[in-house]
Amino acid sequence: MLPSYPQLRLVLMSATFDAERFSDYFGGCPIIRVPGFTYPVKSFYLEDVLSILRSTENNHRKCTSDDVTMEDSILTEEYRVALDEAIDLALSNDEFDPLLDLISSEGGRKNFNYQHSITGVTPLMVFAGKGRVGDICMLLSFGADCRLQASDGNTALDWAEGFDHVEAAEIIKKHNEKTISHTEKETLLNKYLSSVDPELIDHVLIEQLLRRICAESKDGAILVFLPGWDDINKTRERLQSSPFFKDESKFVIISLHSMIPSVEQKKVFGLPPPGCRKIVLSTNIAETSVTIEDVVYVIDSGRMKEKSYDPYNNVSTLQSSWISKASAKQREGRAGRCQPGICYHLYSKDRSASLPDFQVPEIKRIPLEELCLQVKLLDPSCRIEHFLQKTLDPPVHETIHNGITVLQEIGALTLEENLTELGKRVGSLPVHPLKSKMLLIAILLNCLDPALTLACAADYRDPFTLPTQPDEKKRAIDAKSELASLSGGLSDQLAVIAAFEGWKIAKGKDEGSQFCSRYCISSSTMRMISRMRKQLETELRRSGFLPEAASNCSVNAQDPGILHAVLVAGLYPMVGRLLRPKNGMKPIVETSSGDKVRLHPRSTLFKLLFKKFSGQPLIMFDEITRGDRGLHIRKCSVVGPLPLLLLAMEIVVAPANEKDYEDTYVNDSNEDKIESHDKLIALREEKIMSSPDNAVKVIVDRWLPFESMALDVAHIYCLRERLSAAILYKVTHPRKVLPEHLGASLKAMSCILSKDGMSEISLPLEPVDLSSTMISAANIGQLNGTTKMELNENPEHHKSLTNNGKDENSVSIS
Repeated sequence: MLPSYPQLRLVLMSATFDAERFSDYFGGCPIIRVPGFTYPVKSFYLEDVLSILRSTENNHRKCTSDDVTMEDSILTEEYRVALDEAIDLALSNDEFDPLLDLISSEGGRKNFNYQHSITGVTPLMVFAGKGRVGDICMLLSFGADCRLQASDGNTALDWAEGFDHVEAAEIIKKHNEKTISHTEKETLLNKYLSSVDPELIDHVLIEQLLRRICAESKDGAILVFLPGWDDINKTRERLQSSPFFKDESKFVIISLHSMIPSVEQKKVFGLPPPGCRKIVLSTNIAETSVTIEDVVYVIDSGRMKEKSYDPYNNVSTLQSSWISKASAKQREGRAGRCQPGICYHLYSKDRSASLPDFQVPEIKRIPLEELCLQVKLLDPSCRIEHFLQKTLDPPVHETIHNGITVLQEIGALTLEENLTELGKRVGSLPVHPLKSKMLLIAILLNCLDPALTLACAADYRDPFTLPTQPDEKKRAIDAKSELASLSGGLSDQLAVIAAFEGWKIAKGKDEGSQFCSRYCISSSTMRMISRMRKQLETELRRSGFLPEAASNCSVNAQDPGILHAVLVAGLYPMVGRLLRPKNGMKPIVETSSGDKVRLHPRSTLFKLLFKKFSGQPLIMFDEITRGDRGLHIRKCSVVGPLPLLLLAMEIVVAPANEKDYEDTYVNDSNEDKIESHDKLIALREEKIMSSPDNAVKVIVDRWLPFESMALDVAHIYCLRERLSAAILYKVTHPRKVLPEHLGASLKAMSCILSKDGMSEISLPLEPVDLSSTMISAANIGQLNGTTKMELNENPEHHKSLTNNGKDENSVSIS
């Protein structure tokens, strides 16, 4: 666009991106740097932290939190006031005796390492600034720490040099070098790394460092960066069990995570009462999204949870990884937003130097169905991969191929990668292509309201919050299960629908906040989903898919069977089957690729009982995620086979019993081999569907088998054809009413799905019995003189059963 529109001005703005690369990509465009102001921040790395903790003789690898009590670190308030006054007198009037008397009295290190409650100045800094060499030597011999910093970041050495006391500065410098040399730091670091996995969070080290900061300074909030919720929980629990931190009048510990309630998140901005220290345990949400003004100290674990995508196994990953240098700089800067601060990086200087400069671009970390479809909308004649190779960071071939495959499976692209009418329509809606197709099918089945909620929640975020207290965890799980049961149960997605509907009703009674609190739901997420629903509904109306009065489009919103069909439409092709647990283990999901995947503990299906199921329940899920504990599925639903048979890309019919077809083999001579093979295929095709009462096996997407009767399969085939025709008509003529025969077919389909519901789930390798529901629905075909749902008299129509080229014992139904 830029060459075509010379007057266009494009401004890219970021605090953390690689400006030079973007400038080069855009032909050497200018870079404007707007410096932000931050106060000075002093940085320490892992080797420094280990030496600081060693200097207190509290080796955290050898002692527990109970070994050091608060009595060792906290002076009485009267004593603190006296020390503050003595330091002020020494600095302003050169009256040193009161200070010398206090630090020489019984009390040890907590006296001579005391820092002024306002300025952070130590007795050693006072004597260094005044050039009192004798007193300096005395304090150093007592073990005074010359590396402590005042509130302005200056050490005792800085004081001596600042006032040109050369001899004093030399003494402090030599003592500092003698205390711990570079070699000793390396020894400490190597010893530590030999016993600790640097890629795991050392909660003991964090506790010891927090204790040190709190013991030697009085004011300033502490911000601790951790990768994810598990590490936040473990750190919080460790601190709350420590005698040092358990006094809530002296310490307030706050968790900060995107999934906790907004009321809890807002607590990080409040100022604690005097004498109380605020400790914030946060993910990388506090890097740029949030500024906590009273933060003076930052502890940077160097780790973050990053969502990525493995195109070779077609799974998303959410694992802890090292941050980039840009992120490290952002974290460090959090300590200097409003005053000078200190940042402790819990990784070595060598590790810091090896960190990547910037985070891996998102185009290389996510599935690309949406992007691939947008490319075809921009340039229908292009090859998607050729287009994306021109980007700044081209994705790998497998990621592009997987995205194109998904679009072909839902009918947005042809096998030749051409854009279909459906593709044009779903690409015009501001949600994922899968959810766009789900919306179209929901409109056809008059089940729009739940589909709007699912599409918006999937595009934004899960409304369920993480409990901040351990005793609330069970309550949150029970609340979600209760909501799921209101919509038929056994579904994380239906729990979201029930949550939104319940919130909407409660909000109308001015009880929205109480509802959210009871069911552990984020009210801000609900409000956002509500706004997104309105925007999406407006877009559907603008595109012609909805009439001005759209009330009829949701008459089936409470029907479980139709709801499950909408779910399948929005989640397909992510389908699996639940395998029965063995030896007390939790259920495992088998996927089309053969992977065995666990359910996430937060799923409503995690504690699923198999008593009500005779086989292996079908599962629809949103994605497979590889975390630190292996592969798992976070959100999923149990569905019956009918929606899958109606909406799957391919169903194949094969003999129910191979022995019944042994007589179709022909004894061939070698020269007649090819001809007899063709005869064999033709004979089998004819025999499989020759009688309505024949038992057949229906295979979905070449891996999920079901048993049924030939007549039922023919009915399913008819319904699939009619549904495809209805979708095509709707995307081609969005503002027109469906033709009478298609409308009647969809009514029949809705009736069948409704009667199927979840009452009798027909499972893989179990019979798919459509007889009763087909008979009940057949009368719908008589409405307005339309055709009944029955076999076409022409048997060749139902033998559009062309061999799929994969299995000579099976025939395809497209």
